[in-house]
Amino acid sequence: MKEIENAKELENLLKKEHAILIDFYAETCPPCQALMPIVEKLAGDYEGKVEFQKVDVHKFPDLRTKYQVGSIPTLFFVKKSEIVDKSVGVVPESVLVEKLESLIKA
Repeated sequence: MKEIENAKELENLLKKEHAILIDFYAETCPPCQALMPIVEKLAGDYEGKVEFQKVDVHKFPDLRTKYQVGSIPTLFFVKKSEIVDKSVGVVPESVLVEKLESLIKA
């Protein structure tokens, strides 16, 4: 899983056509830490099918505001330059698998 290093990198990422999961998180956020092992496992499971990226909202508060990320963790499911779905908070792996499968088929 790659970490976004600047705002331009995220904007370029959102222009891509393939399936992408973007994890808005913070190191100091207990729910984010609870979700991280699930997201990392799925990154391995979906390697080559979905690109996984993460954005630390403490490093980039402007991105948090721009994309209206109120609570963290927030996951964006992106395809063909569109945010097609999102998930907020800690959710079961099965829910994320469903969303990823829908994203791949979209």
